[in-house]
Amino acid sequence: MNVGEFSNRYQVKKLTENDAEIVYSLCKQNRFYYEFCPPPVTIESICEDMRKLPPKKSSHDKYYIGWFDDGRLIAVMDLIDGYPNAQTAFIGFFMTDVSVQGNGVGSAIMKELCAYLCTHHYAAVRLGWVKGNVQSESFWHKNHFVKTGVTCETDGYIVIVAQRELKKNQM
Repeated sequence: MNVGEFSNRYQVKKLTENDAEIVYSLCKQNRFYYEFCPPPVTIESICEDMRKLPPKKSSHDKYYIGWFDDGRLIAVMDLIDGYPNAQTAFIGFFMTDVSVQGNGVGSAIMKELCAYLCTHHYAAVRLGWVKGNVQSESFWHKNHFVKTGVTCETDGYIVIVAQRELKKNQM
């Protein structure tokens, strides 16, 4: 994947632990998210997320990426290539800066990302949201993600798994 091609509007780049402080600045403003997905964010938890991998995946499959507008981080995503299968990309985390929420930036990012993945022969994008987080559920439904019927229980909350099928005529 060439993350620089994910957007025509924003600069997109892979983030490293050196970027953890700016990611933290974005995430800590999203207190509502952490009410559903505790514990509250820390720089250490961001660094841990940057290293965390699903089973049978390597660091070459992980893209912890940021979208920048005029040099300012406005969105962050954890994307896993080929998970749970080779034709699927998995979004482990996606968050926009509170200053751009509610004005279509997140949806525009998802539209461009899905178009990129579709042209690179991916069949689907999969993700999960925390049960009860109506704001997240609404956002993902608006962006054409459909519940798969699969749920995952974690420490303290349940994740609803959803997927968006990628078809060229729908991009």
